[in-house]
Amino acid sequence: MKKMKSLLIAAVMFFGVGTTAVMAQSKVAHIDVQVLMSELPAMKTAEAQLKKLGEDYDKNFTTMMTEYQTKIQKYQNEAATVGDATNEERALEIENLQQRIQQFRTTAEQDLQQKQYELSQPILEKTLAAIQKVGKAQGFNYVLDSSLGSGVLLADGDNLLAAVKKELGVN
Repeated sequence: MKKMKSLLIAAVMFFGVGTTAVMAQSKVAHIDVQVLMSELPAMKTAEAQLKKLGEDYDKNFTTMMTEYQTKIQKYQNEAATVGDATNEERALEIENLQQRIQQFRTTAEQDLQQKQYELSQPILEKTLAAIQKVGKAQGFNYVLDSSLGSGVLLADGDNLLAAVKKELGVN
């Protein structure tokens, strides 16, 4: 039993030292990709386009909601004085408008997400290529994303943010 314990300890020490030696040979750097992306002029342009599109959708939504509220108010004010057929017709009209509003909201959200992807994906790809280029040029084996929530608990090594910004032509 003691031999088994000794063997186990020796194996742990051997593999532990081996792992440490491998880690010592690897060069690791980090970069906050979110900060980098937020400082890129192309990303600022994309965000401005998305903001404009969102404002257009909000304007249309507000118009539809005003129309909806006006119809409900008219229906409530005149319900007692008009016939059942008119009330049913107005109720159906209000229901249809409510469905159109819901469909508009869903479509607008999907369109905004799609547009955000279309605008940001090429920028992200260019950014990642620049990070890889700078990382390889500086001899790093690994470059970690140190953005908030990325899982990096300590980012005390080399930071490539300035070098990658230089590669991308950002001051």
